[in-house]
Amino acid sequence: MKIHITNNPQELGQVAGDTAATFIKKAIAANGQSNIILATGTSQFDTLNQLIHEGGIDWSKVVMFHLDEYIGLPVTHAGSFRKYLQERFLSKVGALKQVHLIDGEADPATECIRLGNIIAQLPVDVALVGIGENGHLAFNDPPADFVTEQPYIVVELDEQCRNQQYGEGWFGSMNEVPRQAISMSIKQILKSKNIICSVPDQRKAIAVKNCLELPVDNLHPASILQQHSGCFMYLDTSSASLLSSQLTA
Repeated sequence: MKIHITNNPQELGQVAGDTAATFIKKAIAANGQSNIILATGTSQFDTLNQLIHEGGIDWSKVVMFHLDEYIGLPVTHAGSFRKYLQERFLSKVGALKQVHLIDGEADPATECIRLGNIIAQLPVDVALVGIGENGHLAFNDPPADFVTEQPYIVVELDEQCRNQQYGEGWFGSMNEVPRQAISMSIKQILKSKNIICSVPDQRKAIAVKNCLELPVDNLHPASILQQHSGCFMYLDTSSASLLSSQLTA
């Protein structure tokens, strides 16, 4: 893992997005296409904005997956991650070679199998991820499943996770936040050749400290990124504020 600390969230997003673009271009040059995973949420605003404004990416040679989606939430809802990606990414770049969105309104077990069969055939070049306030990676809340080989799984969302989604303004009340989601599994995320983890904001500082300074543990799911040699962790001075000087040097 390589840790980079920038002065503000916008700068963080610019550097993270530029790094992602570099990996995508290299994969296209080497293999004729690039397979990517995108995250959603407020932590990704600036990273995705930078990515879509990068030049030189032939999007017709890019295959896209995403990390998670609520079960039972209509695509028209403000909190839908499919809606997020359509509005903030897909509508702003050229047509991709393939787009594999998680259908949270389909039968969950069937949808996990469908997507799992597709992604199992494609090596992922770069995954864009974040860290939740509870340390989750995708919607793998603590205690996360570090063992399953299934690429996509049905998960229960804990209260801290649901409260974060409400606090970010995606839902009108806590009661509106779904209690289940389909999430890419930890092992599937770790199969990515490169992982770009963007984590701005003071409210993530405790999770960042726990996931980077404590031993790898499924109670701090994103701590598993410590073991990935191709992980690039992008923090701002707020999210990195509780880290020891040894990590921030």
